[in-house]
Amino acid sequence: MSFMTYILIGAALMGFAMFLKSRYVSFWAQKSDDYADGPIFDIRERFNGPIVCEGVIYGPTGRVSSRFVADFEASWNGNVGTMVEKFYYDSGQVQDRVWTLTLGNDGRIKAEAPDVVGTGHGQQSGSAVLLNYRIKLTEEAGGHALDVTDWMYLMSNGSIMNRSQFRKFGIKVAELVATMRPKDKAYAGE
Repeated sequence: MSFMTYILIGAALMGFAMFLKSRYVSFWAQKSDDYADGPIFDIRERFNGPIVCEGVIYGPTGRVSSRFVADFEASWNGNVGTMVEKFYYDSGQVQDRVWTLTLGNDGRIKAEAPDVVGTGHGQQSGSAVLLNYRIKLTEEAGGHALDVTDWMYLMSNGSIMNRSQFRKFGIKVAELVATMRPKDKAYAGE
């Protein structure tokens, strides 16, 4: 074998090792069962009424690419909920989304929205909710379809921490970190 062949094999092995590390030692390594103990995050209770959401979006280099504040209004009819979202980005752009969430008796979640390709699926378990879906970006944002993994964690004060990763062809292209809380609730410490 030539020296160049060894370099190519080495590079391929390093790439594969990095893939495994990102798949099993990082964000994706979490499982719903990891959060089965602790307070119960019932989406019918926590995503109900007016909610304020504040967050940042990190680009592929890890730098903040956008900040936003959003108003949500959620309501439920049994195990079927509707969440209307209005995002206000620091760029001046406003984005609307309407989710239909269906909660199964086993904690499984089906999620649909006009900009979601197909149906998203998730699971509520203990103090966390996992949601996976494929989102189609607006044409202004490139029009790409991205695979999204949302992890939402119930905090002791009732607020929700949300961490999401957006991937294209398995490569992380963005990450979102946000808080959600009932609109009429003050921050802890106020």
